[in-house]
Amino acid sequence: QVQLVESGGGLVQPGGSLRLSCAASGSISAISRMGWWRQPPGKEREPVASVPTIGTTEYADHAKGRFTISRDNAKNTVYLQMNNLKPEDTAAYYCNGRVWTERGLQGYWGQGTQVTVSS
Repeated sequence: QVQLVESGGGLVQPGGSLRLSCAASGSISAISRMGWWRQPPGKEREPVASVPTIGTTEYADHAKGRFTISRDNAKNTVYLQMNNLKPEDTAAYYCNGRVWTERGLQGYWGQGTQVTVSS
């Protein structure tokens, strides 16, 4: 079993910052790409950013210049630093990981953490 657990969400004023964390645990052999998605109220889930084990990070247009994704491979943890937050960033944020276990490569999701940007 593999679990991804997010933390760091909350209520923040416009222009503020938050740092999300996602820690993977369980029967992990290796982790390929890790990323963040979000689901605004009443909308579909959409990608935010992703980072491979080694290589170039990718950002959705709405995240470029404001969000930074990083990972600590030794801790199986991915982070999302969010700056200059806007009300339209309000969403449930989900961590996703492509994880190698004895069963092969599978995708896993965390339970989500709520980010609310409001004055």
